[in-house]
Amino acid sequence: MNVRIYKTSKTAMQSGRAKAGIWIIEYEKTSARRPEYLMGWSSSEDTLNQVRLSFDTKKDAIYYAKEQGWQYEIREGTKERIRPRNYSDNFRYIPTE
Repeated sequence: MNVRIYKTSKTAMQSGRAKAGIWIIEYEKTSARRPEYLMGWSSSEDTLNQVRLSFDTKKDAIYYAKEQGWQYEIREGTKERIRPRNYSDNFRYIPTE
């Protein structure tokens, strides 16, 4: 079984970083999604695409995948650069030439 291991990013809905940096294991999709004929919702024969396992560290996620005998792919996110800023920088005088 193929799984994907990745790190969650910061949500766009809030400026905080809560729940960011959690490592997730998701199963790869084995069947295509198609619209259901009665309601029009997207359906799939595979129910594992709804399962997401969360871990605190990358090491824990890899260890769990190895213990289960799964083949895994790790997707590294981009490094976020946080520029330190002070409140006083809003009022700093920058001379114009």
